[in-house]
Amino acid sequence: MNQNLELKNRLKAIRTEKKLTQQDLADRVGVSRNTISSIETGTFCPTSRLALILCIALDKKFEDIFYFDLEEYCACEDTLT
Repeated sequence: MNQNLELKNRLKAIRTEKKLTQQDLADRVGVSRNTISSIETGTFCPTSRLALILCIALDKKFEDIFYFDLEEYCACEDTLT
C-alpha cells in the first residue's frame, strides 16, 4: 500500500454531534485541546493508543472515526500510470 495514503477522520463531526468542545474531548482522553484540533485538521495523526482512547471516549468504532480516502488514493495512482 502506498505510504502516502493519509488516515482521514470524522472526529470533528462526531465530537460536535455529541455536543463536546475540543477541550471537553481533550479532558476526557488526557491530551491538550491543541492535539484534538491537530487531529481534526489532519496535521497530526494519532498513535494507535490515542485513536483507541478516542473511540472509547466517543463510544464509536475505529472505522466510524478514522478512514482512508480510497477514491483519492486511486485517482492519485491513476495519474502515475
